[in-house]
Amino acid sequence: MSNKLAIYRSPYEIDTLLHAFQECSLPRSQWTHEAHLTVALWYFLFGESDSEAIDAIRNGIKRYNSANGIESTPNSGYHETLTLFWAQTVREYLADEGRNRSIVHLANGLIAEYADRTLPWNHYTREHLMSSEARNNWVEPDLRAIEIPEFSLK
Repeated sequence: MSNKLAIYRSPYEIDTLLHAFQECSLPRSQWTHEAHLTVALWYFLFGESDSEAIDAIRNGIKRYNSANGIESTPNSGYHETLTLFWAQTVREYLADEGRNRSIVHLANGLIAEYADRTLPWNHYTREHLMSSEARNNWVEPDLRAIEIPEFSLK
């Protein structure tokens, strides 16, 4: 990765990130928003189904957090609503872009388009999104609706 926006030059860089994530050896400083997006992209591209991709993303983040001492508390750790929000964003990006381009092209485009971590705030108030209910389960937006397919709610 060559800069803050994680511009990838080769599939090897993405494979290295994915492997380190799956092995829970990725340094926490590298487990960035851009890395989350890239991992989700990989699972949607190479998973057998969207629901399996969602499960792999969810379970992978929980496993990574646990292995790296990141506790799930009412104020930190795994966040179900944010995970599903960003997974749906990646899924929609792929639907728009198509799956026929290289993973490097797709990852760089995804990051360029969705590097802004504040996107969920267009849909949620802070109180609603930071609630323990939202951290543990999918919650509907309280500002502006978004569409989340059924598979995401499992």
